[in-house]
Amino acid sequence: MAFCSNCGAELAAGGAFCAKCGAPRSDATPATPSGAPANPSPIASAEMNIQENIAGMLCYVLGWITGVIFFFMDKRPFVRFHAAQSIVVFGSLNILSILLGHFYGIGLLFGGLGWGSFGLGFLLYEVLHLVTFVLWILLMVKAAQHEKFRVPYAAEFADQLASK
Repeated sequence: MAFCSNCGAELAAGGAFCAKCGAPRSDATPATPSGAPANPSPIASAEMNIQENIAGMLCYVLGWITGVIFFFMDKRPFVRFHAAQSIVVFGSLNILSILLGHFYGIGLLFGGLGWGSFGLGFLLYEVLHLVTFVLWILLMVKAAQHEKFRVPYAAEFADQLASK
């Protein structure tokens, strides 16, 4: 008895294609002793098709969002570290950006009064965005080169998160 390697459905004897997903019969694999298909999860096969350094780089592409996606989908230690570091670094920078925007936005609403002038707030906000951009490029390049670049302070939290 053969099963489709694409969807795991049982293949009809003599059929050229899977009746469920349409995959060619040449992709058929024998059943495992328990009767389940040999590769039931397309996610598991997709994980093996992406090289470790490329998956590490992709953890940073959309900041903490892709970090969360790869953290739950890929269990390789290198990728998991980069995913956790992406969550910690870009998640905290995103929160800081929101807080600065609200603080200095409210200061602007009340005539620029507050702890600092509008100019100082705008400068801090832009420096934060510049730091975020530089870190984004640096971390993607280092991960693509298969280096485990560690952002100070954030890497310690990423290690704790990745080990769970």
